[in-house]
Amino acid sequence: MSFFVCDDPQFASYVLGNAPVKQLATGYDWVEGPVWFGDMGCLLFSDIPNNRILRLDDAGVSTFRSPSNFSNGHTRDLQGRLVSCEHGGRRVTRTEWDGRVTVIADSYQGKPLNSPNDVIVARDGAIWFSDPHYGIMTDYEGYRAEQELPCNVYRVDPGGRIEAVITDMACPNGLAFSPDERLLYVADTGRMFSDDPQHIRVYDMVDGRPANGRLFHTIAPGCADGIRLDTEGNLWSSAGDGVHCIAPDGRRLGRILVPERVSNICFGGRAKNRLFITATTSVYSVVLNRKGAQCP
Repeated sequence: MSFFVCDDPQFASYVLGNAPVKQLATGYDWVEGPVWFGDMGCLLFSDIPNNRILRLDDAGVSTFRSPSNFSNGHTRDLQGRLVSCEHGGRRVTRTEWDGRVTVIADSYQGKPLNSPNDVIVARDGAIWFSDPHYGIMTDYEGYRAEQELPCNVYRVDPGGRIEAVITDMACPNGLAFSPDERLLYVADTGRMFSDDPQHIRVYDMVDGRPANGRLFHTIAPGCADGIRLDTEGNLWSSAGDGVHCIAPDGRRLGRILVPERVSNICFGGRAKNRLFITATTSVYSVVLNRKGAQCP
């Protein structure tokens, strides 16, 4: 079977005809938050409803942290440390090299955050995260609680000061910078588990802040939950039928078909050209003819 659909002839050069979409692990309830640790040759990802972070390497799958405070999205900071979004703790944390957990943000203007979802780190060391309400809507991926803040995107500067930088989205979710960090992409997932089109916005970065927000692309079918960029500025996004590849001008170039609804993605592997895919109950991967930008 073919794993790839070319919507534009250009996409044929991005994929490899003899590189299959491989299921690496399965049997989970809802997986998200893949992050590659190249120096340790492993992938960490969240099995959110089961309140644990798992580690996938050549030896198989093991438990990295349990309980995990219902962790969702992860990234690495400029020192290579794990930065995590916790639904249960309603906070963003950093795992130090000695295993201690440092709280980066858990409130804004005296009110608790909703349920931090995705997180990225800029070259200046600032930590950006989205804060929709998914983790406090039910007891499935966190703890049901009252929402006290709008669903915003926040920036935490290297000194620890938190600032709401995007405040007009329904449910901001996936975040990604362009390779040169002149652009910021943000997915607005709204009704996440519907088949309604999902929007990705793009912002110009002006003096370290997002400006001139505009529609970049509409994902259909399904959910633009996780997004990542390759080194040429193409955006790769989760979708209801797999992973979609979108050119810098907003055109969809092609699709990678996956048999489950995709949540998040990240680049990794020896050459940074392996796309890891978390999808409902499983983790998949596929080797591409493209390398990930800002890939550890």
